[in-house]
Amino acid sequence: MNTVLGRRTRVLAAITAAAGLLLVAGCSSDDSGGASTVKGGVDVVKAGNLTTCTHLPYPPFQSEIDGKVQGFDVSLIDLVADDLGVKQTIVDTPFENFKTGAFLNSGQCDLAAAGMTITEERKKNVDFSDPYFEATQAVLVDRKSGIASLADVKSKGKKLGAQAQTTGEEYAKKQGFDPVSFHSSDAVLNGLRTGQVQAVVIDYPVVQGWLKDKANADAFKVVDNLKTGEQYGFTVKKGNKALLDAINKALKDAKADGTYKKIYEKWIGPYDPSAASPAA
Repeated sequence: MNTVLGRRTRVLAAITAAAGLLLVAGCSSDDSGGASTVKGGVDVVKAGNLTTCTHLPYPPFQSEIDGKVQGFDVSLIDLVADDLGVKQTIVDTPFENFKTGAFLNSGQCDLAAAGMTITEERKKNVDFSDPYFEATQAVLVDRKSGIASLADVKSKGKKLGAQAQTTGEEYAKKQGFDPVSFHSSDAVLNGLRTGQVQAVVIDYPVVQGWLKDKANADAFKVVDNLKTGEQYGFTVKKGNKALLDAINKALKDAKADGTYKKIYEKWIGPYDPSAASPAA
């Protein structure tokens, strides 16, 4: 989700499916009542659970695989849940609400994990964890388009797509584009596949995963990798220091004992500590 494209600030995708599909991330849901306080004095909105708001799908950070929500973000927050002695459950919500902190403020979720770029504007509404991922944006094009760079998109009169409400879309607009907006990363890539647009700006990890499919790699290619200095962070309701401290501790411990590296290599690819490590 988030200052160039990766920043993946997702938009409200189907509001119909948004409000409440409860999906279990690597663990089972517990229907045992309301709010409670767990290890470390952390308050949770549902007893026995650490409830995470996200926006699906956004592989490799979070998507449904074999009937279960999995991904890089999911695995990291599972570490937090384990430390707190609870299980992680996931609620699929519109990305737009992550910027405002709406679902955190209403008590629907304890935290948000959605590949979201840390920005000063967003800090006004939510508290961010330490950075856990360094993000870059990619310009992905149809191999038959004749596009060799982002500048070519404009000079050749081609259409550029981006996910609505994301830093990628913001970046494109700052470069003078009027991008076609899509409601999710899947919709962006489908727009490219179906010829609605000839190029897209999107988070590079998303592109990496998509191009693992040979058919996609044969038809599309990356022509620009935009280093925008974006960093992803998890968010909590403003002032929720206990949970924020628990998240930061889990990230720090995972980096120190090699768990972060294993999770990174499973979901993202080769690990470069200088480009991928969370803040100490």
